[in-house]
Amino acid sequence: MIAHSQLRALGLSASAIEHRVRTGRLRPLWRGVYAVGRLSLTREGWWMAAVLACGDGALLSHISAAMLWGIRAGGPMAIHVSVPRSRDARHEGIVVHRRTNFGPQEARRHKGIPVTSPACTLVDIATGLSEGQLEAAVNEADKLDLIGAADLRLKLDGLRRPGHARLRKLLDRPTFVLTDSELERQFARISTKAGLPKPLTQAMVNGHRVDFFYPDLDLVVETDGLRYHRTPTQQSRDLARDQAHTAAGLSTLRFTHAQVKFESAYVEETLARTARARDRAAPRGRGARRRPPSRRGRGESA
Repeated sequence: MIAHSQLRALGLSASAIEHRVRTGRLRPLWRGVYAVGRLSLTREGWWMAAVLACGDGALLSHISAAMLWGIRAGGPMAIHVSVPRSRDARHEGIVVHRRTNFGPQEARRHKGIPVTSPACTLVDIATGLSEGQLEAAVNEADKLDLIGAADLRLKLDGLRRPGHARLRKLLDRPTFVLTDSELERQFARISTKAGLPKPLTQAMVNGHRVDFFYPDLDLVVETDGLRYHRTPTQQSRDLARDQAHTAAGLSTLRFTHAQVKFESAYVEETLARTARARDRAAPRGRGARRRPPSRRGRGESA
């Protein structure tokens, strides 16, 4: 793809450009934008042509940007391009979004095409997707290492436009965090309703500090406030800790802080089912259950 202004900057005169159009070496797509040599264009070729047609500062955006980034697999035929509000760009087949405060921080280049940043793209598409589709797009952006949920949430304040509130609502639950005392109080109530004994909190078990420990059930419960976007190092530590408990004959359950706060019935049911399963698997008599060493927790006597 190439624009008329680019051809002139390369030294071609207006008549030289017209000659190339007549002979088929340049194929007009939109006013002032040409395909070089052929009209059999890839999807990326059409996207690049649309951005060129909308002039300096234009960026592929919305669902078209999501498709370019790989966040969404498909979308409408119309190409979406965002431009500064001062620019009046109108072209058939291009949906133009005129914006104020269209800063350079939103601009990226992917596969050679000027495009909105992954964060900006997710905000732009938020209003046009179902909750499940939006969550899938956020997960895909994370999986592709474009932007994680933590960074996305931080960037939202600078992207206040339609879609901002919906995306923030989606992110608030996975990143919801209770204080230690709030978490312990809420989890203790759920545990009691599930019929489990009072757990030890912040106990050392198999060389690792755990959130909640039930010695009579050989059960460890961990609560992850930000597990939705934990770093690879943190995930590796979690795995090593879980593996140490499994090797010692313990079971481990993990819940997010958001599940404890908003999905208490699910947490209660899971705890109760796990306790019943541990009871069935235990040797006859509670005293026969083997207990790993070093389990002293807060409030446990020596």
